[in-house]
Amino acid sequence: MHITSAGRTDVGIIRSGNEDNFIVVPDRGIFVVADGMGGHAAGEVASEMAVRFVARELGSLKGLADDQVADRMRTAIRAANGAIFQRTLTEHDKRGMGTTVTALVLYSSRFLIGQVGDSRAYLYRDGKLVQLTKDHSYVQEQVDAGYLTPEQARSHPYSNVITRCVGANSDVMPDVYLGTVKASDLFLLASDGLTGMLDDAQLAELLGGKRMPEEQVDELIGEANRHGGLDNITAIIVRVDAVDATGGRGSGGSGGSGGSGASDGGDGGQVTNPGGRSR
Repeated sequence: MHITSAGRTDVGIIRSGNEDNFIVVPDRGIFVVADGMGGHAAGEVASEMAVRFVARELGSLKGLADDQVADRMRTAIRAANGAIFQRTLTEHDKRGMGTTVTALVLYSSRFLIGQVGDSRAYLYRDGKLVQLTKDHSYVQEQVDAGYLTPEQARSHPYSNVITRCVGANSDVMPDVYLGTVKASDLFLLASDGLTGMLDDAQLAELLGGKRMPEEQVDELIGEANRHGGLDNITAIIVRVDAVDATGGRGSGGSGGSGGSGASDGGDGGQVTNPGGRSR
């Protein structure tokens, strides 16, 4: 599989600090977005721990079957959860911290997503945008029960309350989504600072065309800020340029930028940060 990827995080217009983090490891087909909570210097710690732990624990996926990759994803997210939870017990200023995690892995001709919280993964294919993940949030539960429409949920006063997160309890079970990759597929991972500002139609319009992923990431974040920038904004775009018959993976290039970044030299990735829980 040959891919081109880009990622960026932005503090937004309103917030003074950035509690989002992301990591891109294109050589291993690993991409993770995390949106922390618990206040400045706690939420950003949780989200950074999450992306590093998940990328490290996933390891190499070469030659693994779908069920093995799914098990690896669950184990990685649960390991991150355990490490974050332990810090909430031992460090007073970290109590109450947690984070969302949405992780995409590409392997052979398949994709698999692990998710906890309300950061989302989308697939743009053949001119259509599909949300692959389902939010763990109060308003999503109300939509599922028929009490709210998706449009009402977007503007609901409790739209920022999530019902599952990484680090809040001693264990967590992520949702896992699996599918087949096609050439020209475009994956978007995003924190709710993006999806709360732009609806699906706006996202689809910005993902269309022939621009490079780095340009598209910049446009998405720019538009989210123009629509208010009420929260930290993080986006990763992964474009599938070709799918090899052998299932091999190569990188057509990747980019990432942000207010403050740290190179994670151990795995070739890049980490960037510049119960019902409200963020």
